[in-house]
Amino acid sequence: MKRLKIIIDTDPGVDDAAAILMALASPELDVLGISVVAGNVALQNTVINACKIVNLSGRHDVPVYAGAAGPLVRQQVYGKYAHIGAFDDEIADIGNIKPEQESAVDFIIRSAKAAVTSGEQITLCSIGPMTNVALALIQHPDVRLGIKQIVSMGGAFTAMGHRTPWAEFNIYADPHAGDIVFKSGIPIILMPLDMTFQALLTQSQMETFRAGGKAGQALFDLFTAFDRSDPNRLGREGGPVHDATVIAWLIKPELFKGHETYVGVQITGLTMGYTYADFYNKLNHVPNALVMTEIDEAGFLNLLTERIAGYGAVHHNGEKQP
Repeated sequence: MKRLKIIIDTDPGVDDAAAILMALASPELDVLGISVVAGNVALQNTVINACKIVNLSGRHDVPVYAGAAGPLVRQQVYGKYAHIGAFDDEIADIGNIKPEQESAVDFIIRSAKAAVTSGEQITLCSIGPMTNVALALIQHPDVRLGIKQIVSMGGAFTAMGHRTPWAEFNIYADPHAGDIVFKSGIPIILMPLDMTFQALLTQSQMETFRAGGKAGQALFDLFTAFDRSDPNRLGREGGPVHDATVIAWLIKPELFKGHETYVGVQITGLTMGYTYADFYNKLNHVPNALVMTEIDEAGFLNLLTERIAGYGAVHHNGEKQP
């Protein structure tokens, strides 16, 4: 089986943790590294969280790179739980994992250039603000030649926002970076709130994470500590696992339905960070994104819980997962 080479660009974050653990447990994916950006919390904490997630996974072969500490232009904003900072050591410890000396932006540039040379393009999984990706494109526009696609969790259309009434957080945190990426010409597969709100993880499903050893228990503790349910808005119990949909699409794209369209980002004024999708071709622009509009909820949640449960299984070499 040929494995898909990916970089995960992230701002961990609870659902980022689920996405990273899911990716690191999936034999279909070759995770070249994890590039980290400020977002849900400040950079020093997102980096610590990324290192803790890697340690939980037991995948000490996967490097972590620290990237942009703030957005390109706008004033810094953080996620809903920014005051929490790094994950509690009692939930996840960092072990001996340390970030690399090379910056996340340089890592993306180097990896994309190597992909051009090898003829095997990489996939970028963008599950945080797009600052690192935009900086790589600004510094070396030719890196786009080494990137097969950007699979991103971001944007909100009819669902509206969750960080503001009009904006999804990843785009809102750095709309100028989002604008650069959407105009880059790189194929984009987008997981907006409109779709991620369709798949809600319930308390009973969270319980199944505990079958995944130390990693699964930590994920259960994180989801329990940071309640993501919003029945008043979503109409039922359970919370979305936004970022994990990116990894699920890479593994089983048949779980999703989408629509090719042009997506733009508002970068000025009161509604800065608003994303719009021209589903009915009113602007007569060439589509720049495949926007996911539907998800097989049961299939997605089964895939997620199955991969996390794998951390409690025995490796092929006979060693126990942490």
